[in-house]
Amino acid sequence: MNGGTSMPARTVALVTGGGRGIGRAAALALAEAGHDVAVVSRSAHEIEAVAEQLATLGVSSLAVPVDLTDPDAIAEMVKRVSVELGPPLILVNNAGAAESHKFEGHPDELWERMLAINLTGPYLVTKACAPAMLARGWGRVINIGSVASLTGNRYIAAYTAGKHGLLGLTRALAAEWAQRGITVNLVAPGYVATAMTDASVANIMQRTGRMADEALSAITAMSPQRRLVSPEEVAAVVRLLASEAAGSINGAVIAVDGGASAIAGTG
Repeated sequence: MNGGTSMPARTVALVTGGGRGIGRAAALALAEAGHDVAVVSRSAHEIEAVAEQLATLGVSSLAVPVDLTDPDAIAEMVKRVSVELGPPLILVNNAGAAESHKFEGHPDELWERMLAINLTGPYLVTKACAPAMLARGWGRVINIGSVASLTGNRYIAAYTAGKHGLLGLTRALAAEWAQRGITVNLVAPGYVATAMTDASVANIMQRTGRMADEALSAITAMSPQRRLVSPEEVAAVVRLLASEAAGSINGAVIAVDGGASAIAGTG
């Protein structure tokens, strides 16, 4: 084993869930850093629009629609990216989903769906990308977790289990590949100003009868800063972790949550 080699002059990044929110912001940040970028998700029209925007930044880009719970489709996707852009040596496992339900009467299919999307999907994509990273002796795996990777809360047992599992996968691979030139880290955002948070607001409104501003206030109150995180704030951390300068950051959890996972009793 060895400590790996330096970052290739032209590096390909693969961003899952790259059509909107954190994924879109991360793809743009990586393109601005000079990386060629492949964006993947189920929503073809969204990732195609992002790929067109990336191309205006002077990098090569590619949009690949894929079901990230299908191992065969993932393998074909990584093969296509490798042929058309080059092997992805930077992987951002961003695709995810959040649904809630009290544990009493918890639907088994909800449990299975949350684990498939939030844990098994990143496992499969990382597994497909790993051979090229190991062969090159350089790679960056950046998992987008959640404050739920670090803490527990009511009604989100399945989501929390998936995000805790993603943290465990991060740390295990960071240890396994520490001397192979590959770093594996997790970014743990709080509530971000994305469509996923919009859905959480709608869910609170439906369940409690609150107005939209009241539901949003209940969410922002979970942050000591009393605000939502912007996708660009998360993307800035992704850009750092993808860089050569972050070579000694490995197995880390970087919370981007206004202090929610670290500060208690802020009033």
